[in-house]
Amino acid sequence: MPGGHVVHSLPTGAVQFGHGAPDGYTFQYSNCTGRRKALFIGINYFGQDGELRGCINDTKNLSNFIIENHGFKREDMIFLTDDQRDPNFQPTHGNIIRAMQWLVKDAQPNDALFLHYSGHGGQTEDLDGDEEDGNDEVIYPVDFKQNGHIVDDEIHFTVVKPLPAGVRLTAIFDSCHSGSVMDLPYLYSTKGVLKEPNLAKEAGAGLLSAAGAYARGDIAGVATSLFGLAKSAMGNNDAYEHTKRTKTSPADVIMWSGCKDVQTSADATISSQATGAMSWAFITALKANPKQTYVELLNSIRDLLETNYSQKPQLSCSHPLDTDLLFVM
Repeated sequence: MPGGHVVHSLPTGAVQFGHGAPDGYTFQYSNCTGRRKALFIGINYFGQDGELRGCINDTKNLSNFIIENHGFKREDMIFLTDDQRDPNFQPTHGNIIRAMQWLVKDAQPNDALFLHYSGHGGQTEDLDGDEEDGNDEVIYPVDFKQNGHIVDDEIHFTVVKPLPAGVRLTAIFDSCHSGSVMDLPYLYSTKGVLKEPNLAKEAGAGLLSAAGAYARGDIAGVATSLFGLAKSAMGNNDAYEHTKRTKTSPADVIMWSGCKDVQTSADATISSQATGAMSWAFITALKANPKQTYVELLNSIRDLLETNYSQKPQLSCSHPLDTDLLFVM
């Protein structure tokens, strides 16, 4: 491999979280051999302020790419774009949430799900205290003026939280301020980990009982341990809030985002076609070299963009990721 990288083989079965988490706090990689489903959301905001040009093109380019190279079928895809006449396929607030629910419904271990969003993104004041910079990241449905934006917490709750161990969800958000738009706790730089939940601290504070129940899919257990914690904390609201926010997952969720939370993503023209710069770079990097590790692919995407764009794409994950594994989806 370029740069002398040793490619690691994909672990099978349960993998310990490590990072101070108790034994039994595990996740599972997907080998992506199961069912495939994909959701594409592309919004050009026709006739609105800030109209974009490349977002619908992005959905076409990426869907064609994963059909041709990754075994996805068009009949297992939903497209929400604002050039469609059928109101059910307009990228409205309600339709986006419903389509996200469709994507993750009945997912089984080793399934491969794909989510792509190209449109406006932004930030709003964080109301539940889980963002270091005081801002939640949001996406803007076509009807955001009437029905509001969609906040990262809701995206996480809708597409990450329901997934059992061993399900892969690969997501690409080609939007501004999208670095943590799925609230995935492990964020990777081109060299290593930037951010991770402090699981040792959480374990020491007795906060992982709820997380453990969540990892097992035991929602009743989550409720019980949260309730118990709330009572024992005697009004220690911080601990209670922190427990609710443990956003690790036993599933295998990987997100490529167009930029850091503080950055904007370019609506570009490349080879005389309007396109999102991140969507273009993802396809271009994999076409040039289909077999890359996660860290190599992150660097390839960054290299393609850095000559013309200031945005720095981010790789984030729901669990500690071995970035020397081959990227699969």
